[in-house]
Amino acid sequence: MRRASVLVVTALTGLGFTTGCASVAHEAAVIENGIVFQPLRYPEGNWTLSRGVEDAWFSSSDGVRLHGWFVEPEGKQPRAVVLFTHGNSGNVTYRRDILKLYRDGLNATVLVFDYRGYGRSGGTPTEAGVLEDARAARRWLAARTGVRESDIVLAGHSLGGGVAVDLAASDGARGLILEGTFTNLPDVAASYVPLFPFRAVMQAKLDSVAKIRSYRGPLLQIHGDADLVVPYALGLELFHAANEPKQFLTIPGGEHNDQATPEYVKALDHFLGSLPARTE
Repeated sequence: MRRASVLVVTALTGLGFTTGCASVAHEAAVIENGIVFQPLRYPEGNWTLSRGVEDAWFSSSDGVRLHGWFVEPEGKQPRAVVLFTHGNSGNVTYRRDILKLYRDGLNATVLVFDYRGYGRSGGTPTEAGVLEDARAARRWLAARTGVRESDIVLAGHSLGGGVAVDLAASDGARGLILEGTFTNLPDVAASYVPLFPFRAVMQAKLDSVAKIRSYRGPLLQIHGDADLVVPYALGLELFHAANEPKQFLTIPGGEHNDQATPEYVKALDHFLGSLPARTE
């Protein structure tokens, strides 16, 4: 991520981004998207379906075909339906632990999906595109489970946290879970290269710190205090901007992509158990 930020500086200044030329700005935006979004396309990854995992296929509002993996507890009534929005790299095959955690450890139904350009999903990722993809995923999940979209719990990691905040702020959610999430993308870039005016030149924003003020449901935010990708301070700043009810869990020594710790799982378990009942 640090190297990516330096590449942003080099690319944007080398193109003369601040000149205002439309063609230059477009080219810079293409380069920027290539750094912000780092997908692995099919067949990269292990695509063997584990027990109980179902392929989910649906389309975004602009017709882009998307893919995800869906699981639900076997023989039990799930206590929550969760849409998980992943970070900026890889694809769903790298989120098998999420499926196992929510289904087997937390008795929840969960959909993990790939944004456009990731895994088996078509298209090319952009900020506007991935936000629309998340809306399409939530529509599919609501139809598949028979619950209202507003009764789905939204959970996001890193960049996916910004996607989840956008959904929750615009349309509400039964609960919102954010892991290693930032205030906005320019703030993350500026944390690596403080003297470059990222806030002025970056087109991709995912401005969660502005959007989260519009969300008024339960929030659980989790961040490792040794996160070198998304600074812990940015997570705290986002949390302070959020409305109550909210809780923040610090993982001592936690980094950006650590496996779930017992305290992390305990916090998720308590949060899901404390959510208001779904509307009928």
